[in-house]
This record gives sequence, structure tokens and C-alpha cells, in this order.
Amino acid sequence: MPLILMDSELSLVAQWQDQKQQKKENEQLTRVMFNQLGYEDYSAVNIQILGSEETYGPHAKKNVGDGPREAVIWLAVLHKQKKAVEIFSREIAPAGTGMAPGVTGLVGGRPKVSPVLKPFFFLYPKKNVKINIFMNGQHVETFEEDLSFTSDAPVSPDVLQTQDDLKDLPSGPHAYRLEDLAYTRSGDKGNSANIGVIARHPLYYPYLKKTLTAQAVEGYFQHLLEREKPGENLVVRYELPGIYGLNFVLKNSLGGGGIASLRSDPQGKAFGQMLLDFQIKNVPNLKSLIE
Repeated sequence: MPLILMDSELSLVAQWQDQKQQKKENEQLTRVMFNQLGYEDYSAVNIQILGSEETYGPHAKKNVGDGPREAVIWLAVLHKQKKAVEIFSREIAPAGTGMAPGVTGLVGGRPKVSPVLKPFFFLYPKKNVKINIFMNGQHVETFEEDLSFTSDAPVSPDVLQTQDDLKDLPSGPHAYRLEDLAYTRSGDKGNSANIGVIARHPLYYPYLKKTLTAQAVEGYFQHLLEREKPGENLVVRYELPGIYGLNFVLKNSLGGGGIASLRSDPQGKAFGQMLLDFQIKNVPNLKSLIE
């Protein structure tokens, strides 16, 4: 029988000064109760301060003073037993009125307990898939696709190498945010996310290929990647020269992904926007290339 984990998520609006200590106290309260009832500890806990750019990790911009004056706590917990999560849901309700000063209320009311369903993905040969087409309950056709021009072999990612045409790219004293040179779009693929980057002009593309490597993107999102093996490479880059684009796949970057994730962005929709702050450095005046 499969094990179904239960989770609950909560958002609190509060003044910044009390946020960090407050979130620790919330966890400890229910842990004391778990110990008294003989329950295990949480399987996972995710606490974020929305409004502090916490998802940016080391790339967050410094705010005036010690941070923003108001923020939202995102608090999500995971446990093997539904009753344990119900305790969290029940005991967290008084936070709206009796916790640290500055809490203005619970966003969305009392948090709900819901099961965590984790999908498992695998590849299956397309040639083994039989497609039957029915209309009004009657079988009308069996679709057979011509697969003579396809292969079951997976597409190989770009191997990191400095190409001859990139070696000769001129350098310079200028630096640009990626947003100045490219568009981005991101989304989820299970527990992985992909980020598409398309150059705003074909002449920018070689500089993006040279600077925006898989290693550079992995370092940028290091705080969000969950490495299972030491030295494991979690970012793969694919080149799309026809549209002057790059596609990055970030493995194990969503904390489980979808409804299995406790994060505030379980589908990586903000990853593309976050990457727009990446700095393209030591390049010539690229704007002059297209004037």
C-alpha cells in the first residue's frame, strides 16, 4: 500500500522585525505536542519570507535597513500522519491574534490538510503506443504513425566546449543584465524546471552562449537545487540556434514539483524572471552592434 504524505500550507501577513524568530517558535510548538503524542517529527518543513527576495538566495537585493517593513510568511509542513498535520492546522490559527506583535492576519484563513501526491516519470518507446480513435462509442480508426525517421535515442545535451568562433569574440569593459540582451520563460517538468532564453538580437547570441553556460546557471540557482550525489551536475543546456535561443533544464529544483512541493513557487514560473538579473560581464558595447 503506497504511503500518502499529508501537507498543510499557511500564509501570514506580519511586520518584518518579528518574522524570523516567529517562524521558529511556530515549528517548536507543534513539535512539543508531537513528542507528547508519540508522533514522528515533520517529514519536511519549508518556511519562506515572501517580500524579502528569499527565493533569490545570495542574489537578493539589499533593502533599506534590515529588510522590508512588511512581509508574508509562507509556512508549509509535511508529515506521514494526517492527524499530526491537523494539529498544525489547528494550533496555527491563534497566530492571527496572539503571536508576535505586528501580525495582521492569516491569508486565506485556516490552512487545509491535503495529500501529497508525487508523480514518477519514465520514458516509454513511442513505437509501442497503439492509438485507437473512437467516435460516438464506435471504433473508427487505429492511428499508426510513421516512425521510420525517428529514433528512441535521447537527444544529447551540448557538451561544454569553447568553440573557435567564441574564442575570438571581442571583450570589453561593459556589463549588462541578461534582461537587456534576452527574453526568458520558465516552467516545470515534474521536479525539474526549464528556462528558455532567447536573444533580443542575433548579434547578442554568441555572447550569451559564451557566458550563460550550464555551470554558470547551476551556480546561480545553487540555493534551490537539491543534489542527491556529490559532484552531480544538475543543469543541462541545449542550444536552439534557429531561434537564437538556449534552453536550460534544472533537475531537482522544485522541492518535489507541483503538489508534491512545499515551496511558494512549485512550478518554477519565476525562475526565468530571476535569471534576468544575471550579469553578462566583460563584453564590448553590444548596443552599438545593432544601432
